[in-house]
Amino acid sequence: MSGFVSFVGSGPGDPELLTLKAVDRLQKADAVLFDDLSSGPILTHAREDADLVGVGKRAGRPSPKQDHVSRLLVEYALTGQRVVRLKSGDGGMFGRLEEELVALKAVGIEYEIIPGIPSAVAAAAAAGIPLTRRLTARRVQFVTGHDISGELPQDLNLAALADPMATTVVFMGKRTFPLLVEALHAHGLPLDTPALLAEAVSTPDQALHRSSIGDLSAKLASEPGSAPALILYGPLADG
Repeated sequence: MSGFVSFVGSGPGDPELLTLKAVDRLQKADAVLFDDLSSGPILTHAREDADLVGVGKRAGRPSPKQDHVSRLLVEYALTGQRVVRLKSGDGGMFGRLEEELVALKAVGIEYEIIPGIPSAVAAAAAAGIPLTRRLTARRVQFVTGHDISGELPQDLNLAALADPMATTVVFMGKRTFPLLVEALHAHGLPLDTPALLAEAVSTPDQALHRSSIGDLSAKLASEPGSAPALILYGPLADG
């Protein structure tokens, strides 16, 4: 007997930003495997008798390996349970979704994907700015700030990331942002390009810091902090 897995995007952290479908799947789940940023009040929508299993990964902290998470997901589903894999933001955006889909497909377990509000969209909303703007920002690009080893990826398209006519959102990039800014400046992006550091978006600990990529680089080089964050830069980040 095989169960069913719902990959649920929980949004940036505010339970009021959950979709109705996300709440429905949480209420019906026998087991919920959740990311760190999907815990707290969001889990109050789960049944009292549901198994709640934390499988989140955070940079610089002991975290379960991806193969362990995938294996655990398969094991729960093979017992015939309804399983929710609760991912922060939208699971398809830097959420390691593909590895877990491959594991399910290998043993024939059915699944669905329920999108969540991406944290980049929530960050722009919290700051009161659009991600696009006519004439000055017709393109939005999302990029990860670290590779599997935690370092700045070496295969980034720096010419695209230094485009002054694009809004760029950097995920998981606080520790590597100074190196990224150095590379962007070498590719022609001015150091006074507006930047926004959005930490713990949509939670009680939310903090928004407006500056330039040069000033933000200096700030993060001295003290990156541990709060989950996004960095936005380009023609929109100044509001």
